[in-house]
Amino acid sequence: MAWLRDPDRPALLSVVFWLVLGATVAANLAMPSDAGARALFFADVVLLCGLWPVMPWQPHRGRRLVGPAFLTGTLVLGLTGAAGTHMPLLLIGVANLAFVYGMRVATAILAVFGVITVVAMPLFYGRTIVQALIETGVTAVLAAFSMGMASAVLRARHLAERVRELTVAEERARMAAEMHDSIGHHLTVIKVGLENAERFRDSRPAAAWAEVHQAKELTIAALADARRWVRALRPLALNGHLGSAALQRLADSFTGTGVRVAFEVTGTERPLEADAELVLYRVLQEGLTNALRHAEGESVRGTLAFEKGKVVLVVADDGKGRADDQAHGFGLSSLADRVKALGGDLTSGNAARGFELRAELPS
Repeated sequence: MAWLRDPDRPALLSVVFWLVLGATVAANLAMPSDAGARALFFADVVLLCGLWPVMPWQPHRGRRLVGPAFLTGTLVLGLTGAAGTHMPLLLIGVANLAFVYGMRVATAILAVFGVITVVAMPLFYGRTIVQALIETGVTAVLAAFSMGMASAVLRARHLAERVRELTVAEERARMAAEMHDSIGHHLTVIKVGLENAERFRDSRPAAAWAEVHQAKELTIAALADARRWVRALRPLALNGHLGSAALQRLADSFTGTGVRVAFEVTGTERPLEADAELVLYRVLQEGLTNALRHAEGESVRGTLAFEKGKVVLVVADDGKGRADDQAHGFGLSSLADRVKALGGDLTSGNAARGFELRAELPS
């Protein structure tokens, strides 16, 4: 039952829920109360304990009625002897409605709850109309604050998702341009060579066969390029894997290219921000692709090291290295900008043997 460990549920809210619920129970036990009210209070406490683990925090998760039931429970908690300590629980319930239903629907639900509360207080709990309106008004102010905070979080989530979408679009546009330059060049030369072979087939058979042989060699190179770009276009989450698992899967996908590819993790792995994961994935992708295309070596190794306050990814090959006057391509320049935007540093250059690409990010 993986939903009991819902990753969308903020961990801090779980801490607040249990602490506040414990304080509410302690406050109730310290107050004089008749047996009936106390029994209803503790029945409500049991209900809330059962609802909390199954509350959804995304609109697509199902169990959409749990949120309104939880909010009802927090309201009843206040009416049966919570001494006001339950208010943070009520605000959590309001925020949950905003996350699951959206702001408009959540506002409508809260309005219905407000009307029911104003009517129920005089009928069942001995409040006057004025008392009911005052208590409901105070709750409404706090609910508005909670809704505002939830709205800000939802907006931040939306913007973060848009940034990731734009980043992926930028990467795909860059890759499409490079595919056009590399594979398109091969296909153009192949076309010209085959046209020459057709023209020479009667008058210069040897030259025609030479053109066919060159076209065959270029076809092999174009096919290898196409396979490399298919690997490069694979998404960050490979079959649900993230972090070092995604990097391992990326390294494994280069098996069979004629170059030995290895990947290892050192240090104690810890969760990274989504943007950091994406950048590290692209660094490994760029390093492996460049090693296969240019290094002419026998092996390439990626190492992800979790160090104090930072994470370091190194991609090193045993190839011919790079000439001193050879400029960095657009891929490395773009990656350097993205690493720098996250407060990190990207360096590249010849090592004792071959070429090395190193990305360092704070964590």
